[in-house]
Amino acid sequence: MKIAEKGKRNQDNWIYQEVFDAILEQRLAPGTKLSEDALGEVFGVSRTVIRKVLLRLSHEKIVAIRPNRGAVVSIPSIKEAKDTFDARRWIERGVVRRACETISKADIGILTKLVQKEHEAYADNNKSEGIQLSGAFHLKLAEIAGNETLQEYLKELVTRSSLIVAHYENNSAHTCTHNDHKDLITALAEGNSDKAVALMEDHLQAIEDKLNLSDADSETNNLKQIFSSVAINRTDAHQT
Repeated sequence: MKIAEKGKRNQDNWIYQEVFDAILEQRLAPGTKLSEDALGEVFGVSRTVIRKVLLRLSHEKIVAIRPNRGAVVSIPSIKEAKDTFDARRWIERGVVRRACETISKADIGILTKLVQKEHEAYADNNKSEGIQLSGAFHLKLAEIAGNETLQEYLKELVTRSSLIVAHYENNSAHTCTHNDHKDLITALAEGNSDKAVALMEDHLQAIEDKLNLSDADSETNNLKQIFSSVAINRTDAHQT
């Protein structure tokens, strides 16, 4: 590979990772417009380079490219949200079961440090960093399991989960997961795969339970609730 081509590829990967991380950490909220001109100015590259990065992100369903209107950070549908967590349950059950067989003392140390940093982030009300560290914990488990294909799938699902949390999380809910992660580390260190799988399932379900994933007609129901006084006034008017 020519040096110029290698440098260009590294540049593309760098920009991709910067945008990816901003979405994962919820610094870019669902629905945020991603202007090619603005991003090109930020990163000092052409629109062609930015377009290539956005296309790559769209293949991963992290960005939505709308004809004649440009790209935005994806807004997952309720079905996509439920499907994402369902997929994570299937994948991460296998990940933790395999990780129980392959985990080392060094791995336990790395996971423990991630959880400590996650705890500190939430204690400092730094939610975006806490979410990023939580995602890093799950991706580290996939790395420990030793399956690169699962790592790639999980990376996409973790990022989608962050989008889902950003869009659907109940404002009164607290996305604090480090205690779940501590319990999971203990089970992994003990080599107790059944316990680790059960903890992972409970952990993912707890995150999903904090989301407002009602039926597809929830928007109509919300409008009805907001304008309930209008309906009452109309009924009173008909009766007089």
